[in-house]
Amino acid sequence: MNDSLWGRLSAGDQREVDQLITAGRHIQAIALMRERAGPPQADLHDCVDLMEQRANVLRGQAGRAAR
Repeated sequence: MNDSLWGRLSAGDQREVDQLITAGRHIQAIALMRERAGPPQADLHDCVDLMEQRANVLRGQAGRAAR
């Protein structure tokens, strides 16, 4: 995972990103990352990569919870 970008987000922002991803609002999650990661502004490609990584993590958690 892009730990440096994820680590630049507050815990609240991380939760909000995860909620947006879970709701299928990927563009909004990426926009939030770019807005709130602080200077310098996060690269769009890094945000997309992180969004995909978080989506995979969240899918894995949902799969384990369903068992």
